[in-house]
Amino acid sequence: MGRARPADGVPCRTVRSALHVLHDLMNRASLFAMPYRRTENVVRKQAARHEAILAAARALAAESGMAAVQIAPVAERAGIAAGTVYRYFPSKTALVTALVEAQSAAEIAALARAADAAPGPLSALAASITTFAARALAHRRLAFALIAEPVEPEIDAARVSYRRALAGVFETRIRTALAGGHLPDQDAAAAAPALVGALIEGLIGPLTAGTDGRARDRVQALTLFALRALGVVDARARGLVVQTPVPEQVG
Repeated sequence: MGRARPADGVPCRTVRSALHVLHDLMNRASLFAMPYRRTENVVRKQAARHEAILAAARALAAESGMAAVQIAPVAERAGIAAGTVYRYFPSKTALVTALVEAQSAAEIAALARAADAAPGPLSALAASITTFAARALAHRRLAFALIAEPVEPEIDAARVSYRRALAGVFETRIRTALAGGHLPDQDAAAAAPALVGALIEGLIGPLTAGTDGRARDRVQALTLFALRALGVVDARARGLVVQTPVPEQVG
């Protein structure tokens, strides 16, 4: 007896069935891919809108203070509906808190970049002081809003975190200088917040209203004062001030 042969048409049906399964799998893959691409686009748009809202809030705070950061004006500044702002920030407190946190991160990063670029521990300390002072004077109204403007207690909690972070930056630089023998023995944990307080009062406090003089001179004077207060001898302190770059936005 000869070998049995498959019935006519069976191979064709098998091929057609395989092609059908392959086609079905490709369709399903495309269905999964489309939502993924849509999700990426949505995430990008949401992030961009979130940043636009914070940028509008920052601009209002820089122009008119923290009291101006209200949902309706922010929405108008950002070119969106007030309801859209509420989808990202359910209240003014949430919006202002997010603004303070974002600006705190930006300022701390700026101080870190300046200090990390300095050649030594004392130079790094001077650079962090100068950078904070220069940025505060260049955006004095915003700095006042972020640090000293009277606000609701729940908002002030976020601002305390910002001041604590500033003190942390200075404490780290003071401890590094102490470890290298560049500063006289002292309590870095006590000196750092005292330094923050002196700089804030000298830069944006009420006693500075109406003071004359170029911003660059003010920045260098305050840096010199801070270094002397930390125990750097006068000649060395003056040399550090002269060598420390002042950010370009300060005239």
